[in-house]
Amino acid sequence: MNYIQYEQKDLIGVLTIDRPKALNALNSEVLAELDQALNEIPMDETRCLIITGAGEKAFVAGADIGEMSGLTKAEGRAFGEKGNAVFRKIETFPIPVVAAVNGFALGGGCELSLSCDIRIASENAVFAQPEAGLGITPGFGGTQRLARTIGVGKAKEMLYTCGKVKAAEALALGLVNAVYPADQLMEEALKLAGKIARNAPIAVRACKKAVNEGLQVDIDSAVAIESEQFGGCFETEDQKNAMTAFCEKRKPDPFVNK
Repeated sequence: MNYIQYEQKDLIGVLTIDRPKALNALNSEVLAELDQALNEIPMDETRCLIITGAGEKAFVAGADIGEMSGLTKAEGRAFGEKGNAVFRKIETFPIPVVAAVNGFALGGGCELSLSCDIRIASENAVFAQPEAGLGITPGFGGTQRLARTIGVGKAKEMLYTCGKVKAAEALALGLVNAVYPADQLMEEALKLAGKIARNAPIAVRACKKAVNEGLQVDIDSAVAIESEQFGGCFETEDQKNAMTAFCEKRKPDPFVNK
């Protein structure tokens, strides 16, 4: 691939968008490679995925304005649908996805981070949805996930004013879970992913599915989804291992994803 790098670190996958000269901007080729890379992640060997950007300036500085500037209505809609499909794949990816936001996360970059389960940021990270200043709306889910993450009022302020949110404010808003010095970000991302990877993977995946699906329905339907996921964890090797160990007052054996 030209713009995507992937590295396997034990049970953790690290996917890097590698287009630093363009501040990792998303064009059609980058989106296609990102989609392909997600399809090729070895799921039997991976329990958590980290997504980050190459270089020290940007996570992803947005969608590629040069490519978008000449699009027709139909082409613009198709481009939006392409990005939305990839980001929805990340949002519903079976394993947890952590965004390590190492700089600018503007437009499509902010939207990419929002499609991940957890966001952590470097101190120089900046978030924004600047599309209204370019004569368009966000097209990769920003109007929807931003409001669901930080609340409608603040999301509308960001969308209408195109205002930038620095790392400290992003933390206060709940847009990110933690902020670290830039040179510690990936170390902390790997620590977080490692904590996730050490737990029973079937149960972690079930938690993700229950939260994501439950947020879209009424509470009665949501608790029914939880009950289904809860029940599905029983009779697994990992459940028997962990509960037997608990009853015997010892640590469980390593989880085997069965």
